[in-house]
This record gives sequence, structure tokens and C-alpha cells, in this order.
Amino acid sequence: MKDTAHIIVFGNEKGGSGKSTTAMHTAIALLRMGYKVGTLDLDARQGTFTRYLKNRFQYILQRRENIPSPEHMAIERSKATTVAEQQIEEAAFMTMALDELSETNDFVIIDTPGTDCFLSRLAHSHADTLITPMNDSFIDLDLLANIDMNNFEIKGPSVYSAMVEEQRRKKMIYSRKTIDWIVMRNRIPHLSTNNNKIIADLLEKISKLANFRLTPGFGERVVFKELFLKGLTLMDLKEYQNNELTMSQISARQEIRTLIKAIGPERFKGHRKPLSPDEIKNKKISAKNDNIVNTNDLMDETAEQKKVKSA
Repeated sequence: MKDTAHIIVFGNEKGGSGKSTTAMHTAIALLRMGYKVGTLDLDARQGTFTRYLKNRFQYILQRRENIPSPEHMAIERSKATTVAEQQIEEAAFMTMALDELSETNDFVIIDTPGTDCFLSRLAHSHADTLITPMNDSFIDLDLLANIDMNNFEIKGPSVYSAMVEEQRRKKMIYSRKTIDWIVMRNRIPHLSTNNNKIIADLLEKISKLANFRLTPGFGERVVFKELFLKGLTLMDLKEYQNNELTMSQISARQEIRTLIKAIGPERFKGHRKPLSPDEIKNKKISAKNDNIVNTNDLMDETAEQKKVKSA
């Protein structure tokens, strides 16, 4: 497989951690920065990522307005008779999809199922950057490490950390590269509790043992659910919302910027120059997904930061 694109995998063996929402916002943020982005949904049965993008394409057709959209594919689990045949078929499908998406894109973003399966492990082995969103709870923390809850001592890696380490070894063998692992705490409550402080302290310790970086995640906000129905993200709101951004929306956009900075796309693909508003306005609208790019103010934080600080 030609490794021309930087592959970002969103993985967590527990469902409901916000993988699809985070993957979608990352894809659109990168597009608005001028990068070409392909997306791959490995959880085709649940298909949250794919439905999110279908809602976006429908919005484009209904409104006749250009908004940046990635080149998207979805892979379903094989229905072959034996496990061996299933794995051969799934590996062939993923190789084919990654080859095609890598040919034309700077980044390929993969959303994995919230369970342990062959496709998920295979995706992790291809990751250049692995992002694990996790809810701020001991249940999610249990996937990363075995913890003695009597004294909060870390006894060793848990199932997911062990799987990531295994895929790191495989990647090092076949490509001589490693996986940059980022863990982000999602849905952190606004009011800090004793449990939150304990989780934060444990994550710092686990990060050193499991070799991952920590970054703040997304807060618990109703706006994420509302945007899903339209196929929009918080990075689209300045163009497609009549009212000024609310304080909650501005804060949420800052959270997305923090994640993008943690990824550091310019380290892998350099900087890109976004299209001007006139170029976007005059671009022919197509029912097909053709990587329409919009003006990017993603990294221009000054105005919004001032508004947050003055509030």
C-alpha cells in the first residue's frame, strides 16, 4: 500500500465516547485549513460517521451552497463463511480503500467500531496518529489500565492499551514507524469533582506507562447533537448561522482548535493556502463529493479569544 497520506485513526473499544463526532470535526477542520481529506468508516453497521456525512451531502443539495466535504468510504464486515476468509476479505477491502484515498488526499481519517474486532485492530496498525476520545469516567479509564480502586494504584496496562502496543510493534516491523497516540478527555463536567481530579492524576501516570499524549476533549454540549442532523460542524457555523456565535459555540470551537494543534497537521503536510470566498462562491456545486474547500479562519483565534476573555 502506498503510504502517501497521513492516517489518523479514532479508536476506543468502548462505544459512546464521541469518536464519530470528533472524527467529523477533525475532518472538516483540516479541510478548512486547505488540506485534502479522505474519510473511512469501519463501523458501517452502526454507521454514525457515514450518516453524519450523508446529512452533510443532503444539506449541500438542498441549500445549493458549497461547504467543504471529504471523500468518504465505508467498509462493512465480511460475511464470508470462515474467520480466516473474513479477515482476508476485510484486509483486502481496507488496503483497497486506503490505497485509493491515500492517492489523492493529505490525510485519511478512520472511524473504528466501539468494540474489539479484526478491522479495528487492522486500522490501528496503519495509524500514524491514533486519537482515543474517552468519557471522564472510571469505566473508560479501565480500558487503559488495570487500577486498584482501593488505593488508586496502577497495576498494569488494560486490554486496549495492550492492543495498541501490539499494533505499534507490528507497525514498527513493517514500516519502521511508530504510532503517535493522543488521548482526549471528552464530556468533562463544568464543575470539577474529586473523581475528576483522581482521573486526571491517573491519566498523567498512565500516559507515561502507555506512551500517549493527553489533550483536552470536547465538553458535553447539545449543539453537537443538533449539528449532526444538518451534517454541519462547529467550524461551519460562521457561514451558515444567521445569529452571532454563542459563548458555548465559541468555547467549543476553541476545543476543536486545541485538538488540531495537538495533531499538528503542518508537521506532516506543511501549510496550505485556503481558497478565497470568491473562489468558493464561483465553484460549481455538484451532487458528488469533490472536496469543496472554504475559507479558513481556523487558526485565527484572536477575535474569539478576546470575546471569551471579556465575557
